[in-house]
Amino acid sequence: MSHKLSFTEKAGYALGDLAANFVFQFMISLQVTFYVDVFGLPPDQAAFMFLVVGIAVAFVNPIMGVIADRTVTKWGKFRPWLIWTALPFGVIGVLTFTTPDISPAAKLIYAWVTYALLRGIYTVNNVPYASINAVMTDDPDERNSASQFRQIAANSAGFIVGALVVPLINIFAGGSKNPADLARGYQYTMGILMVTAMVMFVICFLTTKERIIPDPQQKRSLKQDVSDLFSNKPWAILFLATLFYFAALCMRGNAMLPYCKLFQGDENIFSWLNGFGLASLLVGVACSNFVSIRIGKKHLFFISMLLTGLLTVSLIFLPAGNTPLVVGVEVLRQFSFGISGPILWSMMGDVADYGEWKKGRRADGIITSAVVFALWIGLTLGQAAVGALFSFYGYAAGTATQTPEAVHGVVLTGGLYAGACFLIAAALLMVYPLNRAENKKIAEDLIARRKARQA
Repeated sequence: MSHKLSFTEKAGYALGDLAANFVFQFMISLQVTFYVDVFGLPPDQAAFMFLVVGIAVAFVNPIMGVIADRTVTKWGKFRPWLIWTALPFGVIGVLTFTTPDISPAAKLIYAWVTYALLRGIYTVNNVPYASINAVMTDDPDERNSASQFRQIAANSAGFIVGALVVPLINIFAGGSKNPADLARGYQYTMGILMVTAMVMFVICFLTTKERIIPDPQQKRSLKQDVSDLFSNKPWAILFLATLFYFAALCMRGNAMLPYCKLFQGDENIFSWLNGFGLASLLVGVACSNFVSIRIGKKHLFFISMLLTGLLTVSLIFLPAGNTPLVVGVEVLRQFSFGISGPILWSMMGDVADYGEWKKGRRADGIITSAVVFALWIGLTLGQAAVGALFSFYGYAAGTATQTPEAVHGVVLTGGLYAGACFLIAAALLMVYPLNRAENKKIAEDLIARRKARQA
């Protein structure tokens, strides 16, 4: 019989992603602005750093998956990493968003080192965390329900970062737009978020439990794990869809604050967009499990990406000065995006089930880490694309006034280019092979096999 999860366990699990998303949401919405307008890196230098560090650290994901799969403690394989990484995560998070008063060359080195450390500790924390979903229960619908809680928490972090952090930064900066004062605002704001995150990681560890374990007779073989991974068609499609999904998310997010300041003429609109948009997103997330139970994860994800892509592209047609229209379209876009929010993480467990069902071997860590690898490659390419596109269109670092070409480049980045990536993700989901009926059949077969092993 499949295991039903309690409200406490789902909520506790969700806090782990709320904590991590304080950093993640900074990356997809404020990181380019921080490094270019506050820290003082030219856009092309920031783009190069995002690209090199992002790709290098992305390869840590599968390595971390292998390590997590082979971790043996009385608390399980994955949960202990939440405790082990909590303090380093908090300290590195604050250091990354600190702007030291040193020479330009030393600042550049500082930026590279702290950014690499942040990306590294995030991976060491997040790969095991993401793997927990697959081993809490063998019920695909319960996994999706846990993912729904997780996504509500993650997007609550998005709400906090998008709607509240910019005003908080300005308060700590004393209302000044001087880069030195804004640097203090970023540092103090991140300090508050990181202390909160460390407490949440501990709560997540204490409230969750790992229940699904591989067959004790299963031999550990890295070569076989990798072979099984690349012969897993659902994983391959999910990998590519994840890459474009997060490239789109990052491009859109990092373009919106400059869009509000330069095209709409008021950076406060950024908070309005995120406040109303993310509230709508949370409504979409809350509807996700209800809809996916009826039409399946595959079809829901496809519809969500299609609508999100079209509404993202519509940014290039919206006029300046019509704030209600811009906010209204963002509300629709975020609802469309949010309704698929939990699906991606739940599908990782389904893909692990498919691998076990097809090959008789289970490797949650490497499957999850390989999809998270795609996440970080997508995020890296998205960040690098923003920096490169801004540079291509003539965006000048630390300058309040930009050329019309630079402003047009910002609009295209957040609208056309980001929207195209969402639409590519939708196209990939059309050939994803696991529908609702197939997921149920696989889950029932695996439950029967586990019972037979215990008999």
